[in-house]
Order: sequence, then C-alpha cells, then structure tokens
Amino acid sequence: MTAELPTIALPGTGDRVPRIGQGTWRMEQDDRRDCIQTLRHGVDLGATLIDTAEMYGSGTVEEIVGEALDGIREEVFLTSKILPRNADREGTVEACERSLRRLDTDHLDLYLLHWPSSHPIEETMAGFRELLDEGLVRSVGVSNCSLEQFVAADEALGPDHDLVTDQVLYWLGSRNVENELLGGLREREVPLMAYSPLGQAEFPDEGTPPHDALSAIADDHGATIAQVMLAWVLRHEDVFTIPKTSSIDHLEENLAAAEIELRAEDLERLDEVYPATDSSRIPTL
Repeated sequence: MTAELPTIALPGTGDRVPRIGQGTWRMEQDDRRDCIQTLRHGVDLGATLIDTAEMYGSGTVEEIVGEALDGIREEVFLTSKILPRNADREGTVEACERSLRRLDTDHLDLYLLHWPSSHPIEETMAGFRELLDEGLVRSVGVSNCSLEQFVAADEALGPDHDLVTDQVLYWLGSRNVENELLGGLREREVPLMAYSPLGQAEFPDEGTPPHDALSAIADDHGATIAQVMLAWVLRHEDVFTIPKTSSIDHLEENLAAAEIELRAEDLERLDEVYPATDSSRIPTL
C-alpha cells in the first residue's frame, strides 16, 4: 500500500490518530516474534495507534507491545485499559503504573476503563484526574459503555478534562451502537473506537446470503471480504478501528481497506443480510 492512512482527531487533545490502528487482544496466543514484527511493520506503514490492556494475557501482551516499541515509542499513540476490579481511585493509579512498567514507557497517550465497574465512577475518574495531572496519561476514555454511562463518566471527570472516546464492539454482525451511542457521541464531537471490526474472524459460510453479498461487493472493488467488512465500519467518518493481527500479510490487507469507499447500493445490500437491530444494549466479547 502506498496511500497514507486517513486520521481522526481526538477532542481537546490536538492529537490525530490513524483510522485503522492495531489491536492486540489474544496476542499472547501467537508467536511472540511474529507479533513484534507485525506491530513494528504497522508503525512503519502509519498504523501508529496501538491498543492493549492489562487484561490481555494477564499483562503478557503489554510486555510484548513494550518490546515491540523499543526505539520507536515516540512514533506511537499508545492506549491501554484498566480492569474494572482495579478501578477505585488508588487502584486506578497503581494499575496504570504497573502497565507503564510492563510497557516500558513513562506515559500512556490514552487510558480507558475497560468496562463499567462496581466501583463508583467518581472513584475511577478521580484516579484518571490524578494520572492526567501527573502526566502519566495524556488523555482518558471508556470502553464498553452505553451513552448514559459515558455521559456519567464524563461528568464525573470534571470540567477540566473530557473523555475522548468510547471503545466498543462494532462490526456487521453487531450494530447495537448505531441506535443511541454513535449518535450521542457524534453530538458531543467524540469519535467511536470500534474493536473487533471483523467479529472474531466471523466470516460467513460460502453459499449463504451474507457470503454472497460480501463476495460480490469485494469482487466489484477488487478487495477481500475482510476489507469490505472494515470499509463498512469506516463508512462513518467519526469512527476509527483497531483490528488485531500478528500476520504482516493480514496487516497490509487491513490497512488497504482505508482506500475502499462503499457505494450506496453496497450498503443497501449489506443491510439486507446484516440487518440493524432495535437494541441499544452495548454488547461485549
């Protein structure tokens, strides 16, 4: 691929990140060397947003990412996430400090609450404020939160800071976020970060209507089914995404999806085989 990746602005930060970044969930199951090579190659190609979490491999994936970033940390927009069970005020700061040690860095560019916690949101946001004030994180957000939960967290964060994104499951087979969350974030000029944009590599079986539709659209665009699925997520200009791969070939395939612009008739055909839902419940994997 030769074209530069399109970018998206994060509110109130001055930062722009690529609309296709690199996810790392379950990367501990893959060959460590392949993971490191793929992450570094992605940065070379402009996929400088790397998302990880303390949960992934119980910290192992953060260590892999830290190794991959040796010598190139300043080129990367690095995101990690805190487990909800750790998310009282003191625990939030301590969890972040552990992540920083595993990642071998002195700061995170973005720190997210992984999903809603049993700890009061005021406690978590107090921890986030402390991390922001100390310079250990540059921006904060949430993950797997409904619009109501996002608004409550943003209010608890206080007037001096804003949440910059909500990272949620969004792919053709899971469209709940379209009913309330996406529009609500849009009104607040907050972009949505879509994880698992290919589901769990949930490509439809050959001979089924979803496969036939995706295959025909892919052929029309000289693309693959995976690229069409990614292009569908990116049809919204205020959405960016973090597909995970430890394969350089798949990485390059993913990034090339940024050049695909689906037509109205493509979207209509996909709506027929992957219909929207009435639910606004935020699903998780």
